Amino acid sequence: MAAGKVDKVMVGADRICANGDFANKVGTYMLAVAAHYHQVPFYVVAPYTTVDPACATGAAIPIEQRDGAEVRGAAGAFGEVVWAPSDAPVWNPAFDVTPAKLVTAWILDTGVFDSAAIARGEHLRGWR
Repeated sequence: MAAGKVDKVMVGADRICANGDFANKVGTYMLAVAAHYHQVPFYVVAPYTTVDPACATGAAIPIEQRDGAEVRGAAGAFGEVVWAPSDAPVWNPAFDVTPAKLVTAWILDTGVFDSAAIARGEHLRGWR
């Protein structure tokens, strides 16, 4: 993005709130912030069923915490490598939440929407 070689960013979503905030894999929020900083359009692409009108904002999304061992070390065909004590405190969320204000538009299988249209439920028209 800094080199000007990215003209848009498109990401998926695991859950989209009524206000357009959304949860996706860790790193999505940082990507949205970088796109915003570099004035690169940032789009969420998902099925319309990903929108949860009962979830008002991203603050209401429960975020799964994964096992701390995932970041204290690694294991595979090479064996096991541990680089942190087994009792080291770890915060290992499975998802992060990106605020709607960083999103250019939501591209759903029912059309392209802004946050106000998502909040009004326009993504459901013709699919109820």
